Amino acid sequence: MPIQESSASTLGRLFIVATPIGNLDDLTFRALKTLQDVDAIACEDTRQTRKLLHRYNLRKRLLSYFQPREKPQAEVILELLKQGRDVALVSDAGTPGISDPGFPLIQRALEEGIEVVPIPGASALTAALCAAGLPTHRVLFLGFPPPKQQATRTLLLSLREEAATLVFYLPARRLSRFLEAIQEQLGCRRVVVARELTKLHEEFLRGTPEELLEQLQGRTIKGEATLLIEGLSRKIRSKYKQDI
Repeated sequence: MPIQESSASTLGRLFIVATPIGNLDDLTFRALKTLQDVDAIACEDTRQTRKLLHRYNLRKRLLSYFQPREKPQAEVILELLKQGRDVALVSDAGTPGISDPGFPLIQRALEEGIEVVPIPGASALTAALCAAGLPTHRVLFLGFPPPKQQATRTLLLSLREEAATLVFYLPARRLSRFLEAIQEQLGCRRVVVARELTKLHEEFLRGTPEELLEQLQGRTIKGEATLLIEGLSRKIRSKYKQDI
């Protein structure tokens, strides 16, 4: 089934395509069909995208689109779209624009009247949330925390009264220091670390910051992790008052 015709026939369409975060079988049928039909694919790392295309026997023109050269590269992609070419935007893993390159291009496309079409699929955010065991009725996604430890402490302190489940992405090498900051600023709350999602060694670590620090002691963890923190509840608020 071909991609439906654009309402603005003289312009191409920008497809925001979610790609697997680990297991390549997680590419949806619709995403695969979209990648087959578009004229070009804008990607964060051409090497990573070629691995995915090779898995599904696809050959496409690849356009590099990465930080910090998003804005100038967006103009190159926009020219193709203005010529009536359909372009798919992908990141190395997951959904573009969710703590990954994408926003400047999407914003510019909308300003130019270009249709932006989401092709949903894999996301570390939703994968971690659905299996973490923390409340999901209210969620605050905060992406990557500040690189400096003091700025991280300040951010966490500002979130002390937040009732939503807090979700962060962070490099695994920062896990221990981040857990220490949580313990210091937010106290004894339930925390979940989700790593290697959808991969062979997928792992969920659950406990208080202190318990998780013990679990991680002596371990070398690579890559990125999704970390979730329990929001402020009546029980936690009551404990704060007792501590005071």
